[in-house]
Amino acid sequence: MFMELIASFVAGFAAAGVVLVINMVTGNRLPKWVMPVAAGVTMIGFAIWSEYSWAGRTKAALPEGVEVIDTVEVSRFWKPWTYVVPQTTRIMAADVAAIRENDSVQGARLVDLYLFERWQAPGKVMELVRCDDPARALATEAALADPEEAAKWLPVTRADPIYGAVCTD
Repeated sequence: MFMELIASFVAGFAAAGVVLVINMVTGNRLPKWVMPVAAGVTMIGFAIWSEYSWAGRTKAALPEGVEVIDTVEVSRFWKPWTYVVPQTTRIMAADVAAIRENDSVQGARLVDLYLFERWQAPGKVMELVRCDDPARALATEAALADPEEAAKWLPVTRADPIYGAVCTD
Protein backbone atom coordinates (compact mmCIF):
# COMPACT_ATOMS: atom_id res chain seq x y z
CA MET A 1 0.00 0.00 0.00
CA PHE A 2 2.83 2.38 0.87
CA MET A 3 4.54 1.81 -2.48
CA GLU A 4 1.31 2.59 -4.34
CA LEU A 5 0.98 5.83 -2.36
CA ILE A 6 4.53 6.78 -3.36
CA ALA A 7 3.78 5.84 -7.00
CA SER A 8 0.66 8.03 -6.90
CA PHE A 9 2.72 11.00 -5.70
CA VAL A 10 5.35 10.37 -8.38
CA ALA A 11 2.62 10.31 -11.05
CA GLY A 12 1.24 13.60 -9.70
CA PHE A 13 4.67 15.24 -9.74
CA ALA A 14 5.27 13.94 -13.27
CA ALA A 15 1.96 15.42 -14.47
CA ALA A 16 2.82 18.73 -12.80
CA GLY A 17 6.21 18.64 -14.56
CA VAL A 18 4.60 18.06 -17.94
CA VAL A 19 2.26 21.01 -17.37
CA LEU A 20 5.24 23.13 -16.27
CA VAL A 21 7.12 22.33 -19.50
CA ILE A 22 4.01 23.02 -21.62
CA ASN A 23 3.54 26.31 -19.79
CA MET A 24 7.16 27.32 -20.42
CA VAL A 25 6.91 26.40 -24.12
CA THR A 26 3.69 28.42 -24.54
CA GLY A 27 5.18 31.49 -22.86
CA ASN A 28 3.41 31.13 -19.48
CA ARG A 29 -0.06 31.33 -21.03
CA LEU A 30 -1.67 28.56 -18.96
CA PRO A 31 -3.71 29.54 -15.91
CA LYS A 32 -2.04 28.88 -12.54
CA TRP A 33 -4.68 26.33 -11.50
CA VAL A 34 -3.85 23.91 -14.36
CA MET A 35 -0.77 22.41 -12.68
CA PRO A 36 -2.38 21.33 -9.36
CA VAL A 37 -5.51 20.13 -11.17
CA ALA A 38 -3.42 18.03 -13.57
CA ALA A 39 -1.46 16.55 -10.65
CA GLY A 40 -4.64 15.76 -8.68
CA VAL A 41 -6.49 14.23 -11.63
CA THR A 42 -3.43 12.12 -12.46
CA MET A 43 -3.15 10.88 -8.85
CA ILE A 44 -6.84 9.95 -8.74
CA GLY A 45 -6.59 8.27 -12.14
CA PHE A 46 -3.56 6.27 -11.00
CA ALA A 47 -5.37 5.16 -7.83
CA ILE A 48 -8.39 4.00 -9.85
CA TRP A 49 -6.16 2.19 -12.36
CA SER A 50 -4.30 0.50 -9.52
CA GLU A 51 -7.52 -0.70 -7.87
CA TYR A 52 -8.97 -2.08 -11.09
CA SER A 53 -5.78 -3.70 -12.36
CA TRP A 54 -4.97 -5.45 -9.05
CA ALA A 55 -6.91 -8.61 -9.93
CA GLY A 56 -5.35 -8.94 -13.38
CA ARG A 57 -1.85 -8.39 -12.03
CA THR A 58 -2.45 -10.94 -9.26
CA LYS A 59 -3.78 -13.53 -11.71
CA ALA A 60 -0.84 -12.98 -14.04
CA ALA A 61 1.60 -13.59 -11.18
CA LEU A 62 0.15 -16.99 -10.27
CA PRO A 63 2.48 -19.91 -10.97
CA GLU A 64 1.68 -22.56 -13.55
CA GLY A 65 -0.83 -25.10 -12.24
CA VAL A 66 -2.64 -22.61 -10.00
CA GLU A 67 -6.00 -21.58 -11.46
CA VAL A 68 -8.43 -18.89 -10.38
CA ILE A 69 -11.70 -20.57 -9.43
CA ASP A 70 -13.69 -17.69 -7.96
CA THR A 71 -13.65 -13.89 -7.71
CA VAL A 72 -15.65 -11.40 -5.67
CA GLU A 73 -16.71 -8.12 -7.24
CA VAL A 74 -18.06 -5.26 -5.12
CA SER A 75 -19.51 -1.79 -5.48
CA ARG A 76 -18.86 0.85 -2.81
CA PHE A 77 -20.77 4.08 -2.27
CA TRP A 78 -17.56 6.08 -1.77
CA LYS A 79 -16.41 4.84 -5.19
CA PRO A 80 -19.45 5.67 -7.34
CA TRP A 81 -17.77 4.42 -10.54
CA THR A 82 -17.86 0.87 -9.09
CA TYR A 83 -21.62 0.86 -9.61
CA VAL A 84 -20.92 1.07 -13.35
CA VAL A 85 -17.97 -1.37 -13.34
CA PRO A 86 -17.69 -3.37 -10.10
CA GLN A 87 -14.21 -3.83 -8.65
CA THR A 88 -12.69 -7.27 -7.99
CA THR A 89 -11.53 -7.34 -4.38
CA ARG A 90 -11.00 -11.05 -3.68
CA ILE A 91 -9.67 -14.02 -5.61
CA MET A 92 -9.67 -17.72 -4.76
CA ALA A 93 -7.23 -19.93 -6.63
CA ALA A 94 -6.70 -23.70 -6.48
CA ASP A 95 -3.44 -25.53 -7.01
CA VAL A 96 -4.91 -28.01 -9.49
CA ALA A 97 -1.49 -29.34 -10.44
CA ALA A 98 -0.95 -30.62 -6.88
CA ILE A 99 -4.36 -32.21 -6.13
CA ARG A 100 -3.83 -35.36 -4.07
CA GLU A 101 -6.04 -38.34 -3.39
CA ASN A 102 -6.89 -39.07 0.24
CA ASP A 103 -6.63 -42.80 0.90
CA SER A 104 -8.74 -42.54 4.07
CA VAL A 105 -11.89 -41.53 2.22
CA GLN A 106 -12.85 -43.06 -1.10
CA GLY A 107 -13.38 -40.33 -3.70
CA ALA A 108 -11.92 -37.53 -1.57
CA ARG A 109 -9.21 -35.24 -2.84
CA LEU A 110 -6.95 -32.81 -1.04
CA VAL A 111 -6.37 -29.39 -2.60
CA ASP A 112 -4.51 -26.23 -1.61
CA LEU A 113 -6.59 -23.07 -1.94
CA TYR A 114 -4.97 -19.65 -2.10
CA LEU A 115 -7.01 -16.66 -0.94
CA PHE A 116 -6.11 -13.18 -2.13
CA GLU A 117 -7.77 -9.98 -0.95
CA ARG A 118 -6.90 -6.42 -1.84
CA TRP A 119 -4.68 -4.85 0.86
CA GLN A 120 -4.40 -8.14 2.79
CA ALA A 121 -1.69 -10.76 3.02
CA PRO A 122 -2.46 -13.86 0.94
CA GLY A 123 -3.82 -16.88 2.77
CA LYS A 124 -3.58 -20.60 2.14
CA VAL A 125 -5.98 -23.32 3.28
CA MET A 126 -6.13 -27.02 2.58
CA GLU A 127 -9.50 -28.57 1.85
CA LEU A 128 -10.82 -32.07 1.44
CA VAL A 129 -13.31 -32.39 -1.39
CA ARG A 130 -15.53 -35.44 -1.88
CA CYS A 131 -16.31 -35.96 -5.52
CA ASP A 132 -18.76 -38.90 -5.28
CA ASP A 133 -21.04 -37.27 -2.71
CA PRO A 134 -20.28 -33.54 -3.25
CA ALA A 135 -19.00 -32.02 -0.01
CA ARG A 136 -15.97 -30.16 1.26
CA ALA A 137 -14.24 -29.87 4.62
CA LEU A 138 -11.35 -27.91 6.04
CA ALA A 139 -8.32 -30.22 6.19
CA THR A 140 -7.34 -30.00 9.85
CA GLU A 141 -5.02 -32.54 11.48
CA ALA A 142 -8.02 -34.32 13.00
CA ALA A 143 -9.87 -34.30 9.69
CA LEU A 144 -6.88 -35.75 7.88
CA ALA A 145 -6.45 -38.47 10.53
CA ASP A 146 -10.14 -39.50 10.45
CA PRO A 147 -12.02 -37.71 7.64
CA GLU A 148 -15.29 -39.58 8.10
CA GLU A 149 -15.67 -38.76 11.81
CA ALA A 150 -13.63 -35.62 12.50
CA ALA A 151 -14.15 -33.60 9.32
CA LYS A 152 -17.00 -31.09 9.27
CA TRP A 153 -18.35 -31.81 5.80
CA LEU A 154 -20.29 -29.03 4.13
CA PRO A 155 -22.49 -30.04 1.20
CA VAL A 156 -21.71 -28.40 -2.14
CA THR A 157 -23.39 -28.54 -5.50
CA ARG A 158 -21.70 -29.74 -8.65
CA ALA A 159 -21.79 -26.10 -9.82
CA ASP A 160 -19.58 -24.99 -6.89
CA PRO A 161 -16.25 -23.60 -8.17
CA ILE A 162 -14.21 -25.78 -5.78
CA TYR A 163 -16.00 -28.92 -6.93
CA GLY A 164 -15.52 -27.94 -10.56
CA ALA A 165 -11.80 -27.34 -10.13
CA VAL A 166 -11.06 -30.45 -8.08
CA CYS A 167 -13.44 -33.11 -9.36
CA THR A 168 -13.44 -32.66 -13.12
CA ASP A 169 -10.96 -34.92 -14.84
